[in-house]
Amino acid sequence: MYQQGKDNRYEEYIAEHIKKGTTTCALTCKDGVVLAADTRASAGFFIADKHVMKIQKVDRHVGMTMAGGVADAQNLVDIMRYNANIYRLTNKDPIPIKSAARLCSNVLFNQRYFPYYVQIILAGVDKTKEEGQIYNIDLFGSMTSEKFISTGSGSPVAYGYLETEFKENLTVNDAYKIAIQAIAAAIRRNSGTGDGVNAVIIDKDGYRELSKEMKKAVGVVY
Repeated sequence: MYQQGKDNRYEEYIAEHIKKGTTTCALTCKDGVVLAADTRASAGFFIADKHVMKIQKVDRHVGMTMAGGVADAQNLVDIMRYNANIYRLTNKDPIPIKSAARLCSNVLFNQRYFPYYVQIILAGVDKTKEEGQIYNIDLFGSMTSEKFISTGSGSPVAYGYLETEFKENLTVNDAYKIAIQAIAAAIRRNSGTGDGVNAVIIDKDGYRELSKEMKKAVGVVY
C-alpha cells in the first residue's frame, strides 16, 4: 500500500509539471490535418527561448507536436523518424498513421519507469485516405483518437476557442485559421505560452509549414 501511494505521488508530480509552459493544438479535416503551436520555451518562470519549433516532421505524411521536456521530445522525434524511414524502405510505402501512433505509444510505455516527460500529438494522412487522423499520446503511452485536441498549460484557453469553432468537414484552408486563433488566445491568457505561432498543414500534397504571410492574413501577428 505504501508503494502504491508513493507511485501515485510520483505520477501526480509528473502530471503537475508536464503540462506547464506551452500550448499546441491539432484539428482533423476532410482533406488533411492542421497542427499549430506557440514558440516559447520556458524553464520555470524564465523564458529560455522565444523561437522554438514545437511541430516536427516525422515523414512526408505525418507530423507531431510536443509539450514537455525539450531533450526527451527531441529524442522521441529521432526515434519516430528512424522507424518511419525503415518502414518506408522495407515496405515501399509510408507508415500508416495509426501504426506510427502505436509505435510512439509503445516507446513511451516501455519507458514508463523512467518516463520521457512529454505530451505528444501525432497526426497525418494515410496514403489511401484523404481525411486526417489525430492521436493524443501521454508520457505513459496512453493513446486516444481525437477530432481536435490541445495540450499544454494554455490548453484550457485554446479548447474554449476550438469547441466553439470546430465543425465536421472542415477543409485545411479553414482549419488552419481556427488553429492559429486558438494558439493566439492562449498566448493572450497564459503566461507559459507566447512569442509566436507556428502552423503546419498535412494533406495529399504532403507536409508544409505556413508562411508568415499566411499567418498575418489570419490577423495574428507575433
